Amino acid sequence: MNVNEKNGVNEKYFSNLSNRERAIFEGGISMGALFHQFIGTPVSSATAHQLEKTMEDSLKLQPCISDVKVEINLEKLGELNSEFDYISLSGDILNVQIISEFDEAYVLIKMEYINELEYPLMYVEKIKSNE
Repeated sequence: MNVNEKNGVNEKYFSNLSNRERAIFEGGISMGALFHQFIGTPVSSATAHQLEKTMEDSLKLQPCISDVKVEINLEKLGELNSEFDYISLSGDILNVQIISEFDEAYVLIKMEYINELEYPLMYVEKIKSNE
């Protein structure tokens, strides 16, 4: 039994959603939170791995999120000339995968920079559901 069932949260607040819709909702909310919480964070090649792990760990605390993979494209960080050099984290250097699950529903949500769009696009890549 997950915490949502134990406390009646799903029945009280999400009964109008299917399990599939709930998994998509939670994954989308988490992706938006990641983007707006961490964009602008100072990052360098020395701190990128630690920032990736921090982002992953913080999102795994959200309801229904079973896995998160964050990659900061170190090649796009460029050459930093001193120990004081860094850039601000931006969407064009992030690749993110979030797996959101609710009951039997499984959703893979991604964010990646799409060159043709010149935009860090968030989208649902895969859905597995019995509904």
